[in-house]
Amino acid sequence: MWHLVRLGIALIGILGATMASAIETPQHTVVETHTDFELRRYAPQIVAEVEVESTFENASGLAFRVLADYIFGNNLSQKKMSMTAPVQQQASEKIAMTAPVAQQPSPDRTAEPDTNGKQRYRVNFFMPAEYTMETLPKPNNQAVTLRHIPERLVAVRRYRGGWSQERYRAEERKLLEALQEAGLTARGTPIFNRYNSPFSLPLMRVNEVAIEVIPRT
Repeated sequence: MWHLVRLGIALIGILGATMASAIETPQHTVVETHTDFELRRYAPQIVAEVEVESTFENASGLAFRVLADYIFGNNLSQKKMSMTAPVQQQASEKIAMTAPVAQQPSPDRTAEPDTNGKQRYRVNFFMPAEYTMETLPKPNNQAVTLRHIPERLVAVRRYRGGWSQERYRAEERKLLEALQEAGLTARGTPIFNRYNSPFSLPLMRVNEVAIEVIPRT
């Protein structure tokens, strides 16, 4: 257990230093720039993913250790891989949705929280672009799954500050309202991107709320 804690602390230190240089981020191009968000086209990606049942604030921490353990060598090849950013958190969907932004349910309506404020979340790390599904080492822990995400169009709103659910929901509402005004249609549930460690000052944290959108015809 303690070696996992040490791995987590080491990994957190890497994330906390900066978004710059050494840490790989998902490849994308900016398609449109709006006052309240960017429209980005992301290249296909592979993620290592864990699903947890937790509160909004604790989900990422619970999944982090398991994912860190995988990329630091707990796999069939005992291969260590480079860390990437951001760490993504998304409410698990009971049913996949395609809906106008004005009618887009929030994540807590797609996976209802229990009386303790817990619900199911998917948390993932992007795999380095050099890997394919065939060359990625297989996880030893069955809780870790590898998933291919095809090219997609994503609306992203960046903000700085703390990781509270209240702050995130406020930024999420701003993004969905801005999409409605821009005449864009969202699908799926919003995603919370975190680029920094828990030890970083809240004012220095770079965060994003993102959601896939349907391309204009």
